[in-house]
Amino acid sequence: MADVVKIATRDSYGNALAELGKEKPDLVVLDADLAAATKTGVFKKVFPERHIDCGIAESNMAGIAAGLSTCGKVPFMSTFAMFAAGRAFEQVRNSIGYPKLNVKIGATHAGISVGEDGASHQCNEDIALMRTIPGMVIINPSDDIEAKAAVRAAYDHQGPVYMRFGRLAVPVINDKPDYKFELGKGVLLKDGKDITIFATGLEVAESLEAAEMLEKDGISVRVINIHTIKPIDSEIIIKAAEETGKLFTVEEHSIIGGLGSAVAEVISENHPASLYRIGVRDTYGESGPAKELLHKYELDAEGIYKQIKEKM
Repeated sequence: MADVVKIATRDSYGNALAELGKEKPDLVVLDADLAAATKTGVFKKVFPERHIDCGIAESNMAGIAAGLSTCGKVPFMSTFAMFAAGRAFEQVRNSIGYPKLNVKIGATHAGISVGEDGASHQCNEDIALMRTIPGMVIINPSDDIEAKAAVRAAYDHQGPVYMRFGRLAVPVINDKPDYKFELGKGVLLKDGKDITIFATGLEVAESLEAAEMLEKDGISVRVINIHTIKPIDSEIIIKAAEETGKLFTVEEHSIIGGLGSAVAEVISENHPASLYRIGVRDTYGESGPAKELLHKYELDAEGIYKQIKEKM
């Protein structure tokens, strides 16, 4: 996929905010001294009066965002996933989630693909944390097009939304005229009858590549993009369980509490089927080049292919 255009979804986030800001005068952006890294600086250049740098005080930023939302603004608070979901969890839960305020959280630098920043910044637990907050919508876009659509969908949704973006440039795979983003709806990217791969975020492109490798071995693979982790598309999951039986989830996140857990919950209650979770296996990440880390943790196409072949 070397010839495919690659864009980091954090870049998509910054660009989408700047574009949406032209249409929505009530949109304001907050960041925690990371405007260059989260790309909210793109919005700041266009609308400096609607950008608030809260400093390295993420919990306080959540409180400010909550307050702004009660004054008719639609705040997008932005920082690394580790700090948005981890450090500010109490404020997100109590000040944003509990009163069901209209705050959007743009969490960048998620997963081990943060690379050289190392284990302290590689948040593999954020989806699990956010899933536990009642009413919190969680979106993990797969590419530039989906990330931009997610920002607009988050604005249109009334209530708290958590969006997960990455640092690593990923292939643009949704550049199709019939592409449509809908909250809570999975996307069938490739049909197949033997197994189903449910993937999210940057693992969608890797899973499509792995599926091609599996097809060469005579395994018919269905690939489904689950961009919305919560609310999850139970219908598409149950249908795959009924029609293919063998299910795999792939995520750049801990296998505990993320996409794998969400899919397991759906099938255990509706249509039990064989499920194997591919992701970060109860361990911390480490410092290193993003692509090398994905390979080491078997989260690239080769690793996904290998794990599925072993389980088949």
